[in-house]
Amino acid sequence: MEIDLGGRTALVTGAASGIGAACAHALAASGAHVLSVDISPEALEKQAAELGSEPIVADLTDEEALARLEPRLRAVDVVVNNAGVQHVSPVEEFPPERFAHLVSLMLVAPFRLARAALPGMYARGWGRVSVVHFDAHADTGDVQYGSLIGHGLPMRRLIESGACRGDRFLQIGLRGYWPEPETLAWMAEQGMRSFEMHEVVQRGLDAVLADAFAIATDGCDGVFVSVDVDVVDPGTAPGTGTPEPGGLTGRQLLDAVRRIAIELPVVGIDVVEVSPPYDNPAQITALLAANLAYEMLALAALAALAEG
Repeated sequence: MEIDLGGRTALVTGAASGIGAACAHALAASGAHVLSVDISPEALEKQAAELGSEPIVADLTDEEALARLEPRLRAVDVVVNNAGVQHVSPVEEFPPERFAHLVSLMLVAPFRLARAALPGMYARGWGRVSVVHFDAHADTGDVQYGSLIGHGLPMRRLIESGACRGDRFLQIGLRGYWPEPETLAWMAEQGMRSFEMHEVVQRGLDAVLADAFAIATDGCDGVFVSVDVDVVDPGTAPGTGTPEPGGLTGRQLLDAVRRIAIELPVVGIDVVEVSPPYDNPAQITALLAANLAYEMLALAALAALAEG
């Protein structure tokens, strides 16, 4: 997939090595001006000489460093957050200060970066990304328990924000006794296309995917794939908080995401709603979720390599 990012600005954290460096190279090759953020000044200077990127030495656990960085994000079109560290030890031996460091770097900092970048992104109105959403539930409710934020509401908030067009939002695997008529009417007004399980059964998953792919790539440059594991029948994936009988098999979902990764210009993925306390002792839901992420990432990378 080739995307012209000329005139756009991309910020990459953890940019000096590994995946972050690969992202910085890919974004620069697409024409973006790259802001490379890392704690290694020597590696950043070397990268700047190679790519023409702008090096920014910053420790994202440092409040002052984050505050200095946030104004730059107002003009950023792409944010790739790759900064992270790992610490493995039993809970009883895990140093509290190390845990606080992990939270600061890998939770607080990404929130601050996204919060600073989003207003400018919304104002510029740039980005043509469709969404293919596998789920038992539409997640398009308006209010849940008196709140506008809840796990049954995010897709409505996403479309309302303007970040994604409703008529390029494809849902596959819906079933059960919700949404209510008011929510269904709102979805119809947005032009959303929902492939419910009865349609998947009647027409076959391949035919449904073909229709979804045609819509997702019409007038859009990229596709975001969101997989809620409750799209799978709970006999195969019990480890989720809102199971719904009569879903896809794990085999069907793996085949579907493989097709997506190979055939569509995937720009992002998520796998959500895995709940380990509800999983069985063999952890089959967690294994399925891990394989879904692995399949999409590996095949998308292979597709990119094949394009050169």
